[in-house]
Amino acid sequence: MQPLSELTRSFRQALSGGDIPAFVTATDPAEAAQRFAVYRNNVAHSLRQALGRRFPVVKRLVGTTFFDAMATEFIARHPPQSPVLQEWGEAFAPFLEGFPPVATLPYLPDVARIEWARGRAYHAADLTPLPADQLQEDHPLILHPSVQVLHSHHPAVSIWHANQPARDGKLRAGGAEYALIRRKPDFEVPVMALSPTDAAFIDVLLQGKPLGVAAIITDPVPMLSLLLKDGLICKKESIQ
Repeated sequence: MQPLSELTRSFRQALSGGDIPAFVTATDPAEAAQRFAVYRNNVAHSLRQALGRRFPVVKRLVGTTFFDAMATEFIARHPPQSPVLQEWGEAFAPFLEGFPPVATLPYLPDVARIEWARGRAYHAADLTPLPADQLQEDHPLILHPSVQVLHSHHPAVSIWHANQPARDGKLRAGGAEYALIRRKPDFEVPVMALSPTDAAFIDVLLQGKPLGVAAIITDPVPMLSLLLKDGLICKKESIQ
């Protein structure tokens, strides 16, 4: 009997198109390859569907047929390493950066980063919010793990918004954009465009620097008010 690691590796290779492992059989051994091919196709179809649900705007931008073909290539290069599919897909944006057929869509990787960040935010851990009267200027603020700032050289935020359901997909902005991703108390995960200074302010907080340092960049009141309203400044003792 082969070690489990070798069995797993040979099974994964077979799913990617290699020969079926010797331990895979059927009542009629002659049907083993055909039956495994059906299983392989079902797995590939399920993974393409999962990727499309995780990156719906990317799918809309390139079309279903192209997305499925692109997803097949991505799955072959970056198959899931865990049975928890929410952990799969982080490599999609870097994959798009090096995928020649989408080279004419340079904004696509950043749109994918927004969609990946939203998934991370939705599943982020719960922490206890810090009351506003406990803020200290000379102490770092602990931001909720759903809070992320994305910098794009393209209008990725506007593209994401324009391609939501019931929107016409028409772009009404251009140039570089900054996105704030966060999970609100009702578990909504909006994508908010930030000014460069507000993005820098939150970046400094995410780096663990004191509020007084971040406040040098810009007026802290608007962003602090937003973070406090959504319960995104957290108590240190709530971190497990």
